[in-house]
Amino acid sequence: MTNIILCGGSGTRLWPLSRTLMPKQFVKLFEDSSLFQLTVKRNQSLCSQQFIVSNAEQYFLANDQLEELSSPHNQFLLEPIGRNTAPAIALACFALPPQEIVLISPSDHLIKDEQAYQKVLQRAITLAKEENLVTFGITPAYAETGFGYIEAEGERVQAFHEKPDQTTAQRYIDAGNFYWNSGMFCFQAGVFLEELQTYAPTIYETALHAYTTAKKGEVLRIGYDEMLAIPDESIDYAVMEKSQRVKVVPSSIDWSDLGSFDALDSETPKDTNGNSIIPHLYSVDAKNNFVYAKERTVALAGVEDLIIVDSGDALLISKKGESQKVKAIVKQLQADQSTLHRIHLTAHRPWGSYTILEDTPGYKIKRIEVKPGKRLSLQKHFHRNEHWIVVSGSATVTIGETTTLLRPNESTYIQMGEVHRLSNEGKIPVVLIEAQVGEYTGEDDIVRLEDDFQRLHSKGDN
Repeated sequence: MTNIILCGGSGTRLWPLSRTLMPKQFVKLFEDSSLFQLTVKRNQSLCSQQFIVSNAEQYFLANDQLEELSSPHNQFLLEPIGRNTAPAIALACFALPPQEIVLISPSDHLIKDEQAYQKVLQRAITLAKEENLVTFGITPAYAETGFGYIEAEGERVQAFHEKPDQTTAQRYIDAGNFYWNSGMFCFQAGVFLEELQTYAPTIYETALHAYTTAKKGEVLRIGYDEMLAIPDESIDYAVMEKSQRVKVVPSSIDWSDLGSFDALDSETPKDTNGNSIIPHLYSVDAKNNFVYAKERTVALAGVEDLIIVDSGDALLISKKGESQKVKAIVKQLQADQSTLHRIHLTAHRPWGSYTILEDTPGYKIKRIEVKPGKRLSLQKHFHRNEHWIVVSGSATVTIGETTTLLRPNESTYIQMGEVHRLSNEGKIPVVLIEAQVGEYTGEDDIVRLEDDFQRLHSKGDN
């Protein structure tokens, strides 16, 4: 069985913790583990391989987190743009034998009852072998308006329902034969493709063309124009709501999609006053507050039922029960052309990471870390000069035709327009401080001339 892990996401629902380049599945929320890592660990003993469908910009982040798990047998399919779940699943299924059983897992869900999960998965596999399309229906705990519902008679699906209003959701709960739609599926790859060809032929044909013309190798890379030609549609709309071969496995597995800070609050430890347990939190007459802060000290006095999230470059304060409105904040940031919805102070790159220490008109200061054996692109900038100071490790620096080795406490200067590159040929990370000086220090002021990671036409520093 192959676990197809879907890693899409816009990073809006848990902003400012999540961003476009760091969606919630990669944020380490649980004992230094991410939801993506928990998904891999939950399924790797049950599946022979992981097939990870990811945005191209998040590939190296996912790969780094897999390396932390020492997870073998991973295959990647990289999408240049997202086109929803039906195309993503189809592209992965084209790469597998038709009889292969696939388990479709969103990468951003939390499942705590793993013993019950294994039991419902075994039932799903049995139904999938009988050439059914199997979905997992979560036994609802309350009348939730934020989920779609599955109406069933036993294991036979009668209908899929959109997110309801409160009155309708309560009617579903009272009926007793409605389940939350989990977005998890199990079926044979070929059976799904047959149903997709029947009920969504345009998606099938355009996805097949995109797969056929893709760059194949250790990583399957879909072309931009070919991906854009595929209709944007979910697996529910394209297939599940139309097929006559759909079954549901009722699932009581202690599941959450962690779709809001209110949901995250229910999964985190509390002190005797109901406040989050985190370092550097001080409170007086404060109750039932969710607080997330990694570094800054937070003090609460006389407040209740608040959500307080400090990400270093942004601070969110909300009433409990109102945290879904953060998506509207993200839209305001986008309209204001802010980068706060897209990237954190620390940005992950295929060669390592950088952290912005200060960003002021006229100059920017960064801490850059380059992994052993990695190097930045060969590049130049039109609007800034750069100073590099090595803090640890040994950096091989090429400027123009000259290559030098910089050791700790040694520095170099790169003039505006000069072609340059930094490589780490050592066995420990290179850490350096970069000071940029110029009228424009935006991350898109870069021309890549050579790149080890096939990013010549993408924006972003180094």
